[in-house]
Amino acid sequence: MDLLTFKLILVLALFLLSLTIAAYSTWAERKVASIMQDRIGPNRAGPFGLLQPLADGGKFFFKEDFTPANAEKFLFVLGPALVMFISLITGAVIPWGKTLNFGGVSYDLQVANIDVGVLFIIGMASIGVYGIMIGGWASNNKYSLLGAIRASSQMISYELAMGLALLSIIMMTGSLDLKEITESQTGGKLWGVIPWISGMNWNIFYQPIAFLVFFVAALAETNRHPFDLPECESELVTGYSTEYSSMKLGLYMFGEYVNMFISNAFMVVLFFGGYNYPGIEWVTQHWGENAAGILSIVAFLTKTVIGILIFMWIRWTLPRFRYDQLMHLGWKTLIPMALVNLLITGAVILAFAN
Repeated sequence: MDLLTFKLILVLALFLLSLTIAAYSTWAERKVASIMQDRIGPNRAGPFGLLQPLADGGKFFFKEDFTPANAEKFLFVLGPALVMFISLITGAVIPWGKTLNFGGVSYDLQVANIDVGVLFIIGMASIGVYGIMIGGWASNNKYSLLGAIRASSQMISYELAMGLALLSIIMMTGSLDLKEITESQTGGKLWGVIPWISGMNWNIFYQPIAFLVFFVAALAETNRHPFDLPECESELVTGYSTEYSSMKLGLYMFGEYVNMFISNAFMVVLFFGGYNYPGIEWVTQHWGENAAGILSIVAFLTKTVIGILIFMWIRWTLPRFRYDQLMHLGWKTLIPMALVNLLITGAVILAFAN
């Protein structure tokens, strides 16, 4: 198998994986809500309601596709398409597993191994706000525009805190390459003192404050509770997507779940060892490269799914913030926390440099 063929297969697999996890995240969201609210949840379409995502997708396709008469039609279509495209393309730089060996050749489970993977994801996340802003403006509806403005100000505010949290990880690893960041969490000792099993030298043990800031910022970036003000129906109908229907509305909703999946995958790479798991080096030596690679994929996806479930748990636990509370948390709490953590990280690195 040549490299191009492997990459094409990997792109297709990643595309299908993202769509599948996003689809069944809608099912899981409703199941988590039903458990927390002591009710049944989806249970009619297929066993345990497992065909509910397919039923919902079919419903979106067969709904009337309505476009307002005064809307900017090209931009009206471009908005949800851009959100979905940006959500999917960010997964290209994430290392989903260790390596697989075919015909004596090792292949990285990463579509694009670029030196600036961290900047690529942050850049794509920054562009994603345009999909929401374009959709709100092109609708020619004041409620949609207000929702889009709230969304853009919220995402820009929390991107600053997220970027500062990322700087701490970059300073520790000395790289913007997500593969190198993952490999740096394979072995070693915690602060050079406490020995760890191979695969458990995770950045969460070194940077708990950076993780906390990043986690809260990720909730805000993906418009999840308690930060879903851009689309809060109690104040702005449905925010920027008020005028959307059929599959264009479905793309906005689907893009949120793909974003949640990719955000948790990114968090796993930065703080939870990526595809590393306890004993990964032993498995490689005794069971072979392919066995270790397959287990690394399972470990990566398991960590990511746990993160998604925590996002859902938070949604059905915390009330929505007021907008002034949201801005206060972003500018007066998270950014100062990230700056102080950055200074402490720099001081520790300087103290233990040699």
